[in-house]
Amino acid sequence: MYAVVEIGGHQYRVSEGDVLFVDKQSDEVDQALTFDRVLLINDNGEVTVGKPAVEGATVEATLLDNVKSDKVIVFKKKRRKGYRVKRGHRQPMSQIEINTISVASGSQEQSSSEEE
Repeated sequence: MYAVVEIGGHQYRVSEGDVLFVDKQSDEVDQALTFDRVLLINDNGEVTVGKPAVEGATVEATLLDNVKSDKVIVFKKKRRKGYRVKRGHRQPMSQIEINTISVASGSQEQSSSEEE
């Protein structure tokens, strides 16, 4: 079973037990997070696509750590003028682990009746 979930404006394909890095969510480590913007669920070949999100579907995760991404170097230069600026940026990220992917039973029945 996997799901496509939108977290912080980005879409991720997740399964139970996956560990991934997303944009910073919260300051508290070991906090439970719930994402309700689930765009697609594949349950052993039975695909449910949301319009735009699947009703009643949630993805529960645990915040493992807050880290920074790799450094991105920004270098500006104007030739013959002696102007050089070098800056670095590290984006704050959160490491999360997907615990459960759940779907309300009513939404499964509704999606199967729409297909007929």
